[in-house]
Amino acid sequence: MEATIIDGVAISRDLRARLLGELDAIHLAAVDPGLAAMMVGDDYAAHAYERRLRRLAESVGCRFQSEHLPADAEPAEALATIGKLNADPRVTGILILRPLPPQLSEVELYETLDSRKDVEAVHPANAGLMARGTPRFVPSTPASCFWLLDEHFRQTGRDPATALRGKTVVIVGRSHNVGKPAVWLALDRGAIVVSCDEYAAAAGRLAEFTRQADVLIVAAGVPGLITGDMVKDGVIAIDVGINPVEGESGKVRLVGDLDFDSVAQRAEAITPVPGGVGPVTDVWLVRNAVLGAVIQRTTLTIGPWPQS
Repeated sequence: MEATIIDGVAISRDLRARLLGELDAIHLAAVDPGLAAMMVGDDYAAHAYERRLRRLAESVGCRFQSEHLPADAEPAEALATIGKLNADPRVTGILILRPLPPQLSEVELYETLDSRKDVEAVHPANAGLMARGTPRFVPSTPASCFWLLDEHFRQTGRDPATALRGKTVVIVGRSHNVGKPAVWLALDRGAIVVSCDEYAAAAGRLAEFTRQADVLIVAAGVPGLITGDMVKDGVIAIDVGINPVEGESGKVRLVGDLDFDSVAQRAEAITPVPGGVGPVTDVWLVRNAVLGAVIQRTTLTIGPWPQS
């Protein structure tokens, strides 16, 4: 079996063109979106993600700003930074970059966000809307996973609206902004959904569930976690992982949560790292800041992106 490589770079170009059209429309209404990212500490992957977002946002005319706090920042400092961004009318979308150091509570920070600027839908109000199937924002990474799946289904003659009905979707990772929303999106598609995390791995049962997957979405943050013997033939494998790994030369490269070569030997389709989920996620996140601007400042509306 020769797996189809799902090309996130090519798909992101189409989304970027759609985004530019929407930006032209809202600029005519004197609305200017702005995306702000808050990072605590000096994580390599978070820095790489922030750099990509800045380049993309500025290339399409969306204001971008960074708030960097030291790894030992106290909770009060992080909360004050979010409060400042909430109050800044130039900021229409706020992203809290992960990982966060242990002294900071994700839940407390998420609750502090202005829900109209919460582009990753981690505020309780937005998470509730997401779980109910009526999202204000669809978080960028899980949204991108399903957009890539839909593109693959469409290109192989399947209806994206029905392709997952009765299929088993296994999601590895239960983060607030990726794993859990991915479960809700899969349920909305009529899939049979299995959610796993480190406890399934600790119990020695992870492979038991990943081998059941017709579609496997892996967002665990563990390099090469899923190998070819842990999947069945014909799986569609979506790799969310962005893990820095240092080679023998000392150069750092980014790898995914899938052992790409071994999984690709058995898969129907697979996303690479880099060049898979990441480029689509970047465009989606900037688009959510645009949506935030529309929500906050005008009576304009922009609907979901159609497939064609």
